[in-house]
Amino acid sequence: MSDHLSKQFDLELENIGSRILQMGSLVERQVLTAIEAFSSGNLEALQQVIDDERQVNADEVGIDEDCTLLIARRQPAAGDLRLILAILRIVTDLERIGDKACEIATMSRALRLAGDRRIPRLSDLDHCGRLATDMLRAALDSLARRDVDAARQVIGMDVAVDTSFDAILRQLLTYMLEEPRTIAEALDVIWIAKAIERVGDHATNIAEDVVYIVSGIDIRHTTPRQADEA
Repeated sequence: MSDHLSKQFDLELENIGSRILQMGSLVERQVLTAIEAFSSGNLEALQQVIDDERQVNADEVGIDEDCTLLIARRQPAAGDLRLILAILRIVTDLERIGDKACEIATMSRALRLAGDRRIPRLSDLDHCGRLATDMLRAALDSLARRDVDAARQVIGMDVAVDTSFDAILRQLLTYMLEEPRTIAEALDVIWIAKAIERVGDHATNIAEDVVYIVSGIDIRHTTPRQADEA
């Protein structure tokens, strides 16, 4: 590749990278707003999360198309191709996080419009939400800095999110057993908690892709010990 084409390729990659971080910022805001509005009952904020889903979907389609064109025009090799393939996976994970934020907002809106809540505010749900959004923010930061150590820390954080989700599930099962009238609401809250837990899973996927971008090692579906050995 000539020097001119190489510089143009780098500019195109840089542009795609910037757009991914912008998309990530929007998705992160979606998740934070959805979780906060679930507790506050802010219907306007919940609707904004739902409306933002159109932009997230458009970002996914646009970045996917640009990556496909970049591969076709430039025929990148080795590290550059690895980067583009990882970007395509990251964009998919970001879009799915946006879907989860939309699910949280939609379910929260339905619960709020249904009337008085029988289940009190769950501090564990707020805690799980903070952990998941911290993971997402850290994963995006590790991507921006190409920081493998930071990415591996994100992967390790997923255990805390899973533990928090299990605590929420136990608490809600107790409510359902003690007061059957809470069953319908409790099931809806479980779906919200599960959506939050999935945000942590997608953040883990992004962190694993950061490791792949930097090192070329695919640590998906490996144990922490296997990842360390790799």
